Parts: sequence; C-alpha cells; structure tokens
Amino acid sequence: MGRTGVCCCCSALRPRYKRLVDNIFPEDPKDGLVKADMEKLTFYAVSAPEKLDRIGAYLAERLSRDVVRHRYGYVLIAMEALDQLLMACHSQSIKPFVESFLQMVAKLLESGEPKLQVLGTNSFVKFANIEEDTPSYHRRYDFFVSRFSAMCHSCHSDPETRTEIRIAGIRGIQGVVRKTVNDELRATIWEPQHMDKIVPSLLFNMQKIEDLDSRIGPPSSPTGGEKEENPALLAENCFRELLGRATYGNMNNAVRPVFAHLDHHRLWDPNEFAVSCFKIIMYSIQAQYSHHVIQETLGHLDARKRDSPRVRAGIIQVLLEAVAIAAKGSIGPTVLEVFNTLLKHLRLSVDFELGERRSSTGSASFSTSSKESDERIVQNAIIQTIGFFGSNLPDYQRSEIMMFVMGKVPVFGTSSHSLDTSHLGDLGTRRIQIMLLRSLLMVTSGYNAKTIAAALPAPFLDPLLSPSLMEDSELRQLVLEILHNLIDRHDNRAKLRGIRIIPDVSDLKIKRDKISRQDVSFMKKHGQQLYRHIYLGCKEEDNVQKNFELLYTSLALITIELANEEVVIDLIRLAIALQDIIIINEDNLPMFNRCGVMALVAAYLNFLSQMIAVPAFCQHVSKVIETRTVEAPYFLPENIFKDKRILPKSLEKHEKNLFFLTNKIAESLGGSGYSVERLSVPYVPQVTDEDRLSRRKSVVDTVSIQVDILPGNNTEDKVNNTEEITFEALKKAIDNTGLEEQEKEKRRLVIEKFQKAPFEEIAAQCETKANFLHDRLAQILELTIRPPPSPSGTMTITAGHAHYQSVPVYEMKFPDLF
Repeated sequence: MGRTGVCCCCSALRPRYKRLVDNIFPEDPKDGLVKADMEKLTFYAVSAPEKLDRIGAYLAERLSRDVVRHRYGYVLIAMEALDQLLMACHSQSIKPFVESFLQMVAKLLESGEPKLQVLGTNSFVKFANIEEDTPSYHRRYDFFVSRFSAMCHSCHSDPETRTEIRIAGIRGIQGVVRKTVNDELRATIWEPQHMDKIVPSLLFNMQKIEDLDSRIGPPSSPTGGEKEENPALLAENCFRELLGRATYGNMNNAVRPVFAHLDHHRLWDPNEFAVSCFKIIMYSIQAQYSHHVIQETLGHLDARKRDSPRVRAGIIQVLLEAVAIAAKGSIGPTVLEVFNTLLKHLRLSVDFELGERRSSTGSASFSTSSKESDERIVQNAIIQTIGFFGSNLPDYQRSEIMMFVMGKVPVFGTSSHSLDTSHLGDLGTRRIQIMLLRSLLMVTSGYNAKTIAAALPAPFLDPLLSPSLMEDSELRQLVLEILHNLIDRHDNRAKLRGIRIIPDVSDLKIKRDKISRQDVSFMKKHGQQLYRHIYLGCKEEDNVQKNFELLYTSLALITIELANEEVVIDLIRLAIALQDIIIINEDNLPMFNRCGVMALVAAYLNFLSQMIAVPAFCQHVSKVIETRTVEAPYFLPENIFKDKRILPKSLEKHEKNLFFLTNKIAESLGGSGYSVERLSVPYVPQVTDEDRLSRRKSVVDTVSIQVDILPGNNTEDKVNNTEEITFEALKKAIDNTGLEEQEKEKRRLVIEKFQKAPFEEIAAQCETKANFLHDRLAQILELTIRPPPSPSGTMTITAGHAHYQSVPVYEMKFPDLF
C-alpha cells in the first residue's frame, strides 16, 4: 500500500503526473511537504508544460476532498505545492493551471474557517505578484472582489481573529488591484459594481481604527511590522495605491463611493474623517486629475443642498481642503464652476437663515437661533473657501475671479449683478453684500500687480466703489480694506495701522518706488473717483473709529504709491475740503463725526507734510497741531478716538489758528517749487449715477417740488392765495441780499476754475449740472401743462432753505425761463 492508500499494482497503472502529485503528500501531514518529490513534480511540470492543466485539476480535486473532510494539514500542503508550481512555471500553457489554482483559492475563501481564508488570501497575493507573459481575456475577479470585501467587514467574535481576517481581506483587495492594473483588461476593476465594494471596505477599516485612536489618544508612529498588523494603515496604503493607479476615464468611479460611504455613516458632521480621506485622495491621485475630485464634490454639495447646515458645512470644508491642495497644481476648467456653485449655495444659506427667522415663534426661538448660527457656519465656510481658492490662483486668473465675484455683489436699484437676491429683501441683500465683499477681501489678499491699472481696471473699480456710498459702515469698511489690498504694493499697511499723529514718519521705514508713467495715467483718469469716495465716506453719520482709520490709511497709501506733484496738490485740496465741510456743517453731522474728520485731516496732513519734506509746510502743520493740543484736543486722533473722550458743545467760536489754512499751505509749497495755483480752487466731488443708486443723501442741493392737495372748495380763499410768480421773482426771493456781489464772486470763481482746474473735473461738473437742469425743467414743464387735481390744487416750491407761498398750479408762469 502507498501513502495514498492505493495498492502498489494499481499505483503503477496511474498516470505519472498523478503519482508525482500523490508522492508530495506524506503519511502524516505534520511532516509537511515532501521536498524531494516536490522537486520531481516541479521538474516534470517545467519539462512537460502541457500537463500543467491536469496537475492543477488533480491538485484541486484532492484539495476539495480534504477541505470537506477537514483534513487541513493536507490542504496546507496542496496550497504550498501550488504556490511553488506557480513560481516555477511561466509558459503559455499555465493559463489552464491558473484557473484550477483560482478555483482552489475560491474554495478556501468560501470555507468558514479563518485559517483557510487567510491561507487562500496569501496564495492569491503571491499569484497577484506574478507577471504573466500573456494577458487573460476571459478571466474575471468578481468573486474575489466580493469575497475580499466581505472579509474586510468581518465581525468575528474573537478580536484577534477578526483583525486577522480583515487584514487578509485588505491584502486580497490589494492583490486584485495589482493583478488587474497590470493586466491589459485592467479597466474591469474600475467598474462601479467593483468600486462600490472595494472603496467602502477600505474606508470602513480606516474609519474603525480612527475611531479607536480618537478615544485613546493620538497614535504613535508605526513601525514596518505594525503596519502589517494594523488594518487602518494597511487599508490606507491600499487606498492610496488604488487612487494612484486611477486614470482620466475611471477617476470618478473611484471617488463617488467615498461620498456614498460618508453619507451612509453620517461622517460629514463631525467631518474629521472626511477631511482626512480627501487629503489622502488629493495627494494620491495624479495632479492633472484634481479637478475631477473638485467637480464631484461640487456635484455632491448640490445633491445635499437641503441637508442640515452642519452637513453642508462639512462638505464645504472638504472642498476647501481639496481646493487648497489642487490650487498648487492643475485645476483645469473648474475655476468658475467652483465660484458659481459656492455663490449659489451662499445665497441659499442666506435664504434658509432668513426663512428660519421669519417663521420663528416664541416657543421655537432656541432651535431657530441654533439653526441660524449653523447657517452662519455654512456661510463662513463658503467665504473661507472662496477666499482661499482665489488667493492661491495665479495673478491672471485671480484678476478674472475678482471681476467675477464683484459682478455678483448686488447694488440697490440695479440689476446688473447676476446673483438673484430679489426675494431676500434688504436684510438678505445686505448679508450677501457683506459676505461677497469679505470673500473678495480674501481673494485680493497678497495680490501684487505691477501697475495700479492692472489691479483696479475700470470695470472693477466702478462697481467696487459703489458699495462705499451705501448707508452701512461695515460695507464701507470692507470696500476700503479691499482697496488697501490692491493699492498697497509694498506692505506698508501694518506700519500705518491706527490713526495717530506720527512724530517722525521716517521711523516707519516706508517702502516706496518712483511713481510709474502707467500709475500717473491711472490717477489722471480715475483719481477723482478715489478722492470722491473718500470725501463722501467721511460725511457718513454712522462712521465709527474703524471707518476713520481706514479712510486715513487710504489717503496715506495713495500718497505712498501714487502721489506725484499734481496728486499731492489734489490730496491737500481734498483735506481742506473735508475741513471745510466740518466748519460749515451743512450736513448737520454729529459732534463725534465732526471731530473725527478734523482728527483725520490733522493726522493725514502731518503724514503728508513729512512725506514730501517741505519745511515750511511741516512747520505750519506742526504749529496747528500744537495749538490744538492746548486749545482743542478733541481735534486730534489721540483724544477723540479713545473711550473717555470729551466732546465740545459747539465749534462755532474756534479761532483760525486751529485750522489748516489754504493760503499758508500755498505759500509754503510755492516756495519749494510746487505749482499751487489749483489750491485756490475748492475741491468739489463729482456727481454720478451712483448717488441715486446707493440710497444716500444727494451730494448737491436740489430743488424739490411738493404738490399739496388742500381740502375745501372756497373760491375766496383760492383768489386770495393767488399770486403771479415769475422766474425773476424766484431769483430775487432766493438771493434777497447781496445779489450783485455774490454774482460777481461766482463769475470770478467760474473763470478761475476753467483756467486752472483739471479738464476731467470740469467736464464731470458740467455734465452733472446739465443733467440736473434737464430733469428740473422737465418736471416744471410737466406741471405747467398738467391740469390741477382739484380747484384747490396748489404747489409749494422749495429751493435750498427758501420756501414760497402755495399758489394754484395753473396760474404759475415762467416767462423768462428760456
């Protein structure tokens, strides 16, 4: 009898390959594989490769029988023999043998014995590392993907056995990936039905161990041996390898299951695991495919737009991490798509927040306020993502994004912006304005254009300055900060922080270059716009200390970056004009604002005088500041911008020595070669359409026509109130004292202005006055031909501060109007 239980006579009649296979099995499986007989079998297989398929089939038959009979010792010997034959034989005829081998591996994986599952996995991993000479066009690994994925989710009662099975499953998946990627038919592994099993299995192991680490504490750096015993680290390595092998056509199939897993296990809030997953993804894939991940994230954000705020915030945070990594490489065509999607979700978040506020009741106030605060988290995450993405783009793309975001900022009274805020109301629109400007502030941070014209092109400058006219101090602050980012090309803002009287400007070590020809041209074209918005910004009643500080910094930065001799004169005219509006106080500003503007002018002229270093000018400024220190400390920033400030009751009795005088400044600058003729021309801001659109007080005094419908039909009263009003009578009523002297002075100023003022300023004022006169005449002419609404219909005409008696509309005459 032989070792196989067959008589010697019958054994001699058996095929040789069977006899060779039988001989490798000892009588006692504990003795292990018979090495001498294994060498004979290997030599026979190499010499007669056509017998490989029969050898494989017979080994598979024996293994199946031993598995059923639970003779696991012989199973181990059979698998060892198969492994050696695989390593030794590489001929084309090995294909049928491989099929038998895979059947045996599948048989082991199907068994419920953990040791056999691990054994089958180890054999499969060895097979996966073998490079076959020719590809297999019919072999599929669907069963192995399913089985290894199931092993990754093992719930065995014994922790050590459970970990061992999970590690085997991860290594099996890794083997499948390697085998199929090296195969010419590797695309099959990227099919969704496979990725939907592989990716969640890897993430499950990464997630489970991470949860354990979060309870215990930060894990220590693992050694090489620990990596093999740690399912999380092994799964992460396999996940990285899988993503690293992904190509353009199958990248999305590998990423989508990640979103499904995070959704299913509710891992967006908190989102630490989600962020770590996407960091692994972005660093593992090829750089040119980064935009695929960003597109998938944007699509998932759209799909979950109705979810809770914290879930959306978690997705946006993941997008931020992806963008932060992708911005350093290739982003592709997704730049505008990112901003479009984020701005859409910003509008949705504001809509949700205001909807919660409108529908809130007393009983649900706590939950509503919580939802509102959660929506603020979403909005802040969106702003942070927009700003971070924009600030990491190249300059040429960043300028386009600046224009794009600015085009989304809604302005009251216009429909030029492309972000729909019509249903949000004033409060929602203001929220959108603030958040878009905050994101734009982040985008412009660190932007350093070679010329100001490149940083502030006209299509960007005009809409940017529009919010600076709105009655909202926070909006105006953001606009000024954005301007600072674009104007300050030498990082001088930190040195200018805080409004104060600087004793010696040279101590600040201001960095500056000689103004270029392009910058000179920019100031000639757009300088009046900048002056105008600073001038009007100083007149706003809701200004706080920060507004004054930012306005001061704006003047200082213009002086550093853009000031030549002509600009210096314009800036001085602007400063004197600001001083004059406080002295005259036609706008009835609060006392704090009046003193704040005075302090701003003092701080700026002190800075400017030292920057241009004209001794006589410096002496005049210093003298005024010294006088104010003693007699009017509330005109200085150190005193007015502090918590315990003392405000005066009136500014009417102040002496001239407390103010900066135009003639003194002109005299001091004229002696140093400056052309000071234009200093005698008072600064007047341009008037544009923005004044109507910004919901602020008009810059100019306009004639208001008020129609009063008085009750009663008494004819006598109507006759008694009738008076013929002519154009000449109106002129006399308006200028009832000193008419001739005032007319002469006006003519002199007009002639002088046309001789010395810049052409742009003259043209702007002429256009404004022409438009104003056209509108007023149209109203008057319309009233002269419109029949009165009733016999008692009368009109009251108000011009400046003069009021005239109400008269019947149809008796008004304007014989000298033209």
